[in-house]
Amino acid sequence: MSFKFKPADVFETRHNAPTSADQQAMLRAIGVASVEQLIAETVPAAIRLPEALALPPALSERQFLKRFKQIAGQNKVYKSYIGLGYHDTTLPPVIQRNILENPGWYTAYTPYQAEIAQGRLEALINYQTLIIDLTGLPIANASLLDEATAAAEALHLLHSQTKKKNATKFFVSEQVLPQTIDVLRTRATPLGIELVIGDHRTADLSDDAFFGVMVQYPGANGTIFDFQDFIANAQTNNLFVVMAADLLALTLLTSPGELGADICVGSSQRFGVPMGFGGPHAGFFSCKDQFKRVIPGRIIGQSIDAAGNKAYRMALQTREQHIRREKATSNICTAQVLLSVLAGMYAVYHGPAGIRQFAVNTHLFAQTLEAELKALGVEQLNSHYFDTLSLRLESHEMQQALKTEAEAAGINFRYYEDTLVGISLHQNVEIEDVRDIVDIFAKVLGKEVATPAAPEAEAELTLTWPEHLQRTSEYLTHPVFHSHHAEHELLRYMKQLENKDLSLAHSMIPLGSCTMKLNATAEMIPVTWPEIGQLHPFAPADQTVGYQQIIKDLQAWLCEVTGFAAVSLQPNSGAQGEYAGLLAIRGYHAGRGDTHRTVALIPASAHGTNPASAVMAGMQVVVVKSTDDGNVDMDDLRAKIAQHADRLSCLMVTYPSTHGVYEETIIDICELIHQAGGRVYMDGANMNAQVGLTSPAAIGADVCHLNLHKTFCIPHGGGGPGVGPIGVVADLEPYLPGHVVVPVEGRTSGAVSGAPWGSASILPISYAYIAMMGGDGITRATELAILNANYIKARLEEHYPVLYTGSQGRAAHEMILDCRHFKKTAGVEVEDIAKRLMDYGFHAPTVSFPVAGTLMIEPTESESKLELDRFCEAMIAIRKEITEIEEGRADQKDNVLKHAPHTAATVLVHDWTRPYSREQAVYPLPYVRQAKFWPSVSRIDSAYGDRNLICSCTPMEEYVDEVEHMVPADKGPSY
Repeated sequence: MSFKFKPADVFETRHNAPTSADQQAMLRAIGVASVEQLIAETVPAAIRLPEALALPPALSERQFLKRFKQIAGQNKVYKSYIGLGYHDTTLPPVIQRNILENPGWYTAYTPYQAEIAQGRLEALINYQTLIIDLTGLPIANASLLDEATAAAEALHLLHSQTKKKNATKFFVSEQVLPQTIDVLRTRATPLGIELVIGDHRTADLSDDAFFGVMVQYPGANGTIFDFQDFIANAQTNNLFVVMAADLLALTLLTSPGELGADICVGSSQRFGVPMGFGGPHAGFFSCKDQFKRVIPGRIIGQSIDAAGNKAYRMALQTREQHIRREKATSNICTAQVLLSVLAGMYAVYHGPAGIRQFAVNTHLFAQTLEAELKALGVEQLNSHYFDTLSLRLESHEMQQALKTEAEAAGINFRYYEDTLVGISLHQNVEIEDVRDIVDIFAKVLGKEVATPAAPEAEAELTLTWPEHLQRTSEYLTHPVFHSHHAEHELLRYMKQLENKDLSLAHSMIPLGSCTMKLNATAEMIPVTWPEIGQLHPFAPADQTVGYQQIIKDLQAWLCEVTGFAAVSLQPNSGAQGEYAGLLAIRGYHAGRGDTHRTVALIPASAHGTNPASAVMAGMQVVVVKSTDDGNVDMDDLRAKIAQHADRLSCLMVTYPSTHGVYEETIIDICELIHQAGGRVYMDGANMNAQVGLTSPAAIGADVCHLNLHKTFCIPHGGGGPGVGPIGVVADLEPYLPGHVVVPVEGRTSGAVSGAPWGSASILPISYAYIAMMGGDGITRATELAILNANYIKARLEEHYPVLYTGSQGRAAHEMILDCRHFKKTAGVEVEDIAKRLMDYGFHAPTVSFPVAGTLMIEPTESESKLELDRFCEAMIAIRKEITEIEEGRADQKDNVLKHAPHTAATVLVHDWTRPYSREQAVYPLPYVRQAKFWPSVSRIDSAYGDRNLICSCTPMEEYVDEVEHMVPADKGPSY
């Protein structure tokens, strides 16, 4: 007997699910002989890549983890006291293991289908309550991308809301974090807003051109300023007030709401989330009630379900840019859900007393350090501070000597203005750390030092700042923040929440335009390594060599995939990528003196963020019509180009189209735009249908953003984090984002995110995916995504009309099922189908996008034929249930679809009065019995939640009486 050698540990076979036998069976169902034939009939020959991707050979999981450990090991994990919005912290291991490292949490989708997302939604309510309580403002969203972009969102919102005519000036304190000022500049310029940066203590706010002001609390250098008079002055001049605040400091400081702020922004990073070389971190945004309908991002609200019981959902969705398009006040289409869940759970675990104790300890150590350094003769400039000392040395030479000595000891401080040193302490500081710092100063100063004594047990803290800035109001009073301080209790609470949510750990999530593919465990493992998580984004370059290699490699690989000359990894969401790409185009035109080129042509079918991003970039949106078959109307495109030729800036186009088709005119479309002097922006939402087969450069695009949380396997995290890097052709490279703290050579543009490389700590996920798949593997992934989609099409098209296809009847990697006619024939809405799918154990496909009343399905390459068949069987069974209504065998209002989803409480009633069986309700197909997923609530009343907005934990007075107000589940067929 003889055997041949072949690798036994091939990652591609784990990511690309369909086996050879499965592929043959699917090809037969589609009616083609091979995958090659299917691709030839699907992807236009004119845009096919002539050569295979030139990427490094694929590694096995074992090989990758070994090699990546060596790369990450080049990073030096020093103790960083740099501050500037980034601090060392500790994520409790019970939260790390059971949320951050748990696919039940990190593979879930944005909670649009609230009935199967109650756990995440409750966790987000906890987070919103944390922000509302600490900031003292009544409304908070479920997080934004980071502190800097949250500040930029506040700028945009207030500019849109001011009633002062021709108000174009916004005052920013010079003590706002430098990266925040950088992002504010970037955001302000296209909108024609003038930033006035200066000392708030001497600012003249009487100029009627001002519409708002922003201050930092405490300031960037650590000073706690008394903003009472400044805020009163701003209000006298009818100006909005934004305060950027430190969340931990707010446990001891009077809240921004109590001081009169209209909006508070900041980062929840120091609530247990690793620095991660800059991200991802959950930025927070809270505001007065008057802004609740324009606040950017998502608000989680409390509503009721069909049984009258409490249930959570995303509230006020009519604010979202998908609906408001170019009238949106923000282009945000994601959040940092996973990170806000971590921060919220950190608050649940430690409670108000625990969090306050972290703040007390931090400030006590800062006081101890100040006393010891003063004894050495070092001048400390901050009269009032929380955690940060600002120290003046005698000369620049002494400052540099201190830097050398500190780094030799594995310690980073902040060095600025030639002679100043900033030291920001944090929750992980021990007395030994204080001693080490003092020793470094003593050595540089050539002085002897006594060993600092540790604060005595139960030592009392005396706050030195003014009494009216000392917090007296309570926070985190809700029982959830007092009930789970024992690890057992927290573990069970987190598990209870997890069990309410459907994720990829349960079944396929077949979302069109929101690719939900395998997030392999091997890809996720490095994220929590100290070498990845514990680096400060402003650490010296010689400490970040490993990260520099990761970034350089990933940029090169993404350039190979896209065909572009350069890639920026800074944008920390897809919408940020769109915005950064449009700014690059704007910069290109401005550099040529063509500042008048401001028209963006956008097809009617475009993603909702496209027009919103264009407006934010200072462009005028002109809509291009679509034809009946879903393609760009070429006649209307030519007419719009001719009409706006002199002012044409760009075209924004998604490819394959949002309708799931490779438009064969795409090269002609790009050439028409270029001939008119415009540039082509390609939305990369559907990049999973391009990789290895074609590319943005091949179709003629100039810039494209990539959703690493879609095509390149970063998990969706229940609605974030995401990464949206942009690739550009050579002449747009100079206009990629720069950064004020960590400059990029050759870049003059400002930052679009707070950190130089955005959400750097999750870049290893995409790095791992490409490294373990190789060029051939990711190309086959694209082919199998197309195969899986066309197999579903073949199985379902006799039951549901497929709305758009290519010239040879093929879909791309996704397709749209037309469900609009069911409303006429059976009174069934597309929402009813979405909710009924929950009873079959599935998350619904994308509902009513890009066409109202439809379902857009994308299976990805990571789903097996077995899982595809389960989904198809569910859809076919639902079609039969609709047929029963159409034929009069089931009532149009009292039927299994209208009452879906069915909870355990619904069917476990004594008297079942509905006209269908309990078995049909909850076990509609045999496979459902094997692994039943039970929705925890019945269908949620969206309108009720919008009319009665509650976006924090249930008020205490309601909590006490909650049991009395519960509505019995046994209400028969009337709900």
